[in-house]
Amino acid sequence: MNNITEIQKLKLAVKELSVLNDIATAVSTTHDLDQVIELIVHECVNHLNVEQGAIMLLDQTENDDQFHTIVREVDTETDIVPYHFGVQLSGWMVKNQKPLLINDLPNDGRFTNLSDEEFPINSLLSVPLKTKGKLIGVLNVFNKLNDVGFTSDDQRILSIIASQSAQVVEHARLYDEEQSLKKIEEELSFAKKIQTNLLPKSNPQIAGFDIAGMNISAKEVGGDYYDFISIDENNTVICLGDISGKGMPAALLMANLQATLRGQALFTSSAGECLTRSNKLLYRSTDMQKFATLFYGILDKSKNIFHFSNAGHDPPFLINSDKKVTRLTKGGTVLGFMEEYQFEEDSIKLNSGDTIIIYSDGITEALNEKNHEFGEERLLAVLKENLKSTAELLIEKVFEAVKIFVKDIPQSDDITIVVIKKT
Repeated sequence: MNNITEIQKLKLAVKELSVLNDIATAVSTTHDLDQVIELIVHECVNHLNVEQGAIMLLDQTENDDQFHTIVREVDTETDIVPYHFGVQLSGWMVKNQKPLLINDLPNDGRFTNLSDEEFPINSLLSVPLKTKGKLIGVLNVFNKLNDVGFTSDDQRILSIIASQSAQVVEHARLYDEEQSLKKIEEELSFAKKIQTNLLPKSNPQIAGFDIAGMNISAKEVGGDYYDFISIDENNTVICLGDISGKGMPAALLMANLQATLRGQALFTSSAGECLTRSNKLLYRSTDMQKFATLFYGILDKSKNIFHFSNAGHDPPFLINSDKKVTRLTKGGTVLGFMEEYQFEEDSIKLNSGDTIIIYSDGITEALNEKNHEFGEERLLAVLKENLKSTAELLIEKVFEAVKIFVKDIPQSDDITIVVIKKT
């Protein structure tokens, strides 16, 4: 009798080693998460003689223990575990984190209302997938293909498989995430190149004026925008905008705004009318949560006149040679907020020594370690102190002052500035 018991134990040990060896051999050929899971489930279905197997992985991005179910079907036309059952099973496993063996599920009081004509579950064996004491998922097999049902030996084998497979699955998941992040980084890098190409490659050379602009994005891509658009030999559009939000959504809207403005700038010589037309187009092509502030100006070099319209943007500074400050406010609301809106415009005569500074709120709202903003007063002080500098040097002085102010605090918003000096 003892000999028979020892032989049975030996056969069981050989079977366990065989299962683990088959799984190890199969998963060693790939790092792909889907393939790793498919191979593990396939081996479980074959060795345990069941109708179907499934792995449910805990979704790392959720806060309420949500599971993502990955199923590989065998001998059935069903390709998913019924949702209502999956929720109850995963909930039980999160709470108990131990093997679950049921051979008469319809009459098991722990799970109710689980009848499913497409995929009737009569018996199941479920074990936790844990690595370093942390639950990462559940390994399940359904409907044992014999009259006896699942046994304690089946539970032991599946538990061993889960123990050995959990780290493999976790490594595959991390590898999958790493590859996804690399792809995102590559796409963002490509998007940054595209966005950089949308911004002016050089400052305009206009007789009697010194003009410069610069943009520094807080992320790979940003929502700030500035542009120089030559209309004819005398008139040049100079504009600066700030898109709501950050990152890729803001960058896409920025590209849309640029294309819209460049198209409308050629149809009208009125700053207010250009914004009125552009606003209507943006309203129709964006959702209610997206909008843009924009300062739009047209410099007429033949008359030294600057026509402008301000669509909800921080009013630029006009500083004359005596350091008297005027704010350029005329215009209207933000772009894309109301479909029918008539923007007003104004114009100013530029005299020798006059300087216009157009900027985004990434400058004034830059925060230091005490959570204090750089603010308009500091910006004005830097501008007045360096008013006789060239446009490019004045921009450098502003950026340098902001950098000194924030110290080691990371940049949280895009920074953009355009300076127009009448020489």
